Amino acid sequence: MFFIASAAVVAASACAPQTRSLVPAGTTDPDKFLFDKGTEALNKKKWLTAREFFKQVTETYTQSAFRPDAKLGIGDTYLGEGTAEALVLAINEFKEFLTFYPTNPRSDYAQYKLGLAHYRQMRAPQRDQSETRETVKEFETFVERYPNSKLMPEVRAKLREAKDRLDESNYLVGFFYYRQRWYLGAADRFKAVLKEDPAFTKRDAVYFHLGESLIKQKKEAEALPYFEKLLQEFEQSEYLQEAQKRVAELKAQAQSK
Repeated sequence: MFFIASAAVVAASACAPQTRSLVPAGTTDPDKFLFDKGTEALNKKKWLTAREFFKQVTETYTQSAFRPDAKLGIGDTYLGEGTAEALVLAINEFKEFLTFYPTNPRSDYAQYKLGLAHYRQMRAPQRDQSETRETVKEFETFVERYPNSKLMPEVRAKLREAKDRLDESNYLVGFFYYRQRWYLGAADRFKAVLKEDPAFTKRDAVYFHLGESLIKQKKEAEALPYFEKLLQEFEQSEYLQEAQKRVAELKAQAQSK
């Protein structure tokens, strides 16, 4: 019985998957060799090959100085693949990096790539905005934690884009109310958009339809400033001509009273 059990263990060991060493025999600094090969493959967009090299660094050379960068490299391979599954795995890699190496000089890079992985999953304004909200959250964390990072301009640009996506989603709800002639609900939604993000890139549409919604409720005095804001803040807008017309009409009405 003992012989049979021992044979079973040996057979199981023989069948178990073995990690194939990617380092040639006699190589000095094998961790550096693996990292350099991974970086070379990453630059060539050979995601699977690069990941294999980087994983061998992180799993075999746990005390290596290259281990943190290899961890980032693994995340970058998933980000490069870009599939829905790969982006989820990228998020996990960058989160783990920030947990294990919070003071690493490249933690800003990890935070940026974490936000970028969510950014690449953002959906159209008419769709669910969960990933957009995660994008805003991670990029705002970046802005707070890494004010002097060289990545800041790119982060701010993508943060603005993500906020605009959320704003447009909320604006479209208000515009739906407007088209359904529920002007009270439309005005409340448009006001909420302006309150939550006064820098919304497309706020000219919000100003215009908010003003129109207020006019429909016989609130001309409250509507006028929104048309004036549109004219003051936008040199180009599809609503400029109509806004100018509304301002003239509302001022004439006010003077005639």
